[in-house]
Amino acid sequence: MLKAALYGLLAGSTLVFGALIGLAFKIQRRVIAVIMAFGAGVLISTLAFDLMGEAYKLGGFDSSSIGFVIGAVLFIFGDWAVDHWGGHTRKDTLNKRHLAREPKEGESSGLAIFIGALLDGIPESASIGVGLLAGQSVGLLVLVAVFLSNLPEGISGAVSMVRAGWSKVSIVCMWAAVAVLSSLSSLFGYSVLSHSSPDARALVMAIAAGAILAMVSATMIPEAFDDEGRLTPLITPAATVAGFLLASILSGLAKV
Repeated sequence: MLKAALYGLLAGSTLVFGALIGLAFKIQRRVIAVIMAFGAGVLISTLAFDLMGEAYKLGGFDSSSIGFVIGAVLFIFGDWAVDHWGGHTRKDTLNKRHLAREPKEGESSGLAIFIGALLDGIPESASIGVGLLAGQSVGLLVLVAVFLSNLPEGISGAVSMVRAGWSKVSIVCMWAAVAVLSSLSSLFGYSVLSHSSPDARALVMAIAAGAILAMVSATMIPEAFDDEGRLTPLITPAATVAGFLLASILSGLAKV
């Protein structure tokens, strides 16, 4: 249980680290895109071969399929609601959409950005605890993937919130709160499911996998490609493929 909480806290702390970087330095968009694309590849591999694979072994086709659809639907509608309330800038690393808004509109987007960060972070963090149930190597892979995906979000979210009128102290405190909640989510995912039936564990694993895949396709991959550099069509897919391949190799070696 302690390991699950520490893993979740470590993954969530990347948001704070990313926010500090975003507040102190001007990071090149291409660097953020590569990190995000690599993390997307790792996440896709982990949810495909580990989370969904373990869910299918535990609960069969019905539990894993139902959970996967539930997770995807919950994220899609939740993400739509957050975007509608003004949280779409939480991963807008170029800030194009945010700059196009009136300042008075941006000032009210801070809460939506916070809710959006929870929407992204809770399924990811819960999946760390769930992954530990599937095996220590699975939990570690999910941790690495979430760690990489949180860094660009912390950077871009901090920049967007500065433009929305938030103070630097408030921004860091907000991301710290998300990190703590991420730790609790990971602990919840591990402790609750450790005593549940195989079907229940399969269902939650699949829900986490569905939510993560929806998050990757809706936010991480589009943001990774949202760059005007001429090499973006080459670098970004290569980073995604590299992340997927590395996670697949590590997953295979862990099961030998």
